Amino acid sequence: MKKYTMIFGASVLMLGACSPEEPQEEESEETTDGGSDELGEDDPTEGEPEPADDEDIDEDEMAGDYETLAENLAAPWGITLVDDGTVYVTEREGQIIEITDGETTPMSLALDEEVHQEGEGGLHGMVLHPEDEDTAIIYHTYVATDGIYNRIVEIERDGDEWQETDVLIEDIPGATTHNGGRLAIGPDGYLYATTGDAEDPELSQDTDSLAGKILRMNLDGTVAEDNPFDDSYVYSYGHRNPQGLDWTDDDRLFSTEHGPTANDEINHIEPGNNYGWPEIVGDETEEGMETAVMNSGEETWAPSGAAMVGEQSFYVAALAGEQLIRFDVDDNTTDTILEGEGRWRDVVYDENENMFYVITNNTDGRGDPIDEDDRLLSFEGPEA
Repeated sequence: MKKYTMIFGASVLMLGACSPEEPQEEESEETTDGGSDELGEDDPTEGEPEPADDEDIDEDEMAGDYETLAENLAAPWGITLVDDGTVYVTEREGQIIEITDGETTPMSLALDEEVHQEGEGGLHGMVLHPEDEDTAIIYHTYVATDGIYNRIVEIERDGDEWQETDVLIEDIPGATTHNGGRLAIGPDGYLYATTGDAEDPELSQDTDSLAGKILRMNLDGTVAEDNPFDDSYVYSYGHRNPQGLDWTDDDRLFSTEHGPTANDEINHIEPGNNYGWPEIVGDETEEGMETAVMNSGEETWAPSGAAMVGEQSFYVAALAGEQLIRFDVDDNTTDTILEGEGRWRDVVYDENENMFYVITNNTDGRGDPIDEDDRLLSFEGPEA
């Protein structure tokens, strides 16, 4: 295992630093999908994070080394922790990698519908069943006779193979981009899933469609009884391509979301709310729609996986931004936690061990990989 000195200290993320020509992750060079490149006209600073004052940052809070736990991963997407210290990493082409005590073991995946890896599609999120660590739930892209879709299925471990045992949801609209894919079990015990607009922005506003939504369900795939729409998985809507989910200690749900060109978002998710895509982006407002708690303005974050620590520190893995960023969702400030290793896809926090786990994302054709990429890294969390 390699150790590296963390190079960030407590550098502050300044918005607007990127060139407007820098491409947005993933397909975000495209500006024909109904989004706006412009900030809202009412107040161009409302909702944008303010840089934290230097004196407010404890430079030793996150100081120390980070350690490489695994190397040569192939376009990894998600991190799943096991109580015994094992880590699972999903690779977009359809493999689950087990990392235990420095040993890396590829695990095959036997599914009724083959993982379809094209563009941003493939194997995405994975969560373990809370009552059985040999049972998991995954989100993946597949091809049907009439197009590309995503599905959420239960799998069980059998040696070095995972086998599909149940289908929770199929026929979630998919495409080569905008597939969402994050899974998380909330403090209420329900399963949450993010879905993208599947390159059809109007689906995000259609509550009868599963595209461009955050979904909520029982662990067996049935609709949660108290969801905001009758007999519907839809928990919130009006999303473009959300990829990160986590809860504060006081059970507030926050999500990351990719904007059309810049205008990436951090949203406070509440049941039944409309988060505006494609009608509003960034700081724009519209009656009956939610403006983002924070947005990147003219800068590009391309925020993916996220982990909440405490009641307000939201750590976000940024792809195009090439940083692990900490957002204070109450004070509207940001600071850079980790940079200099290229693109970051996911971050998970283990509160029992006070450890962060992050994966780089440099081998999917959009990054500039080094010989050891992609890598799973770990480092100590903030001091209590």
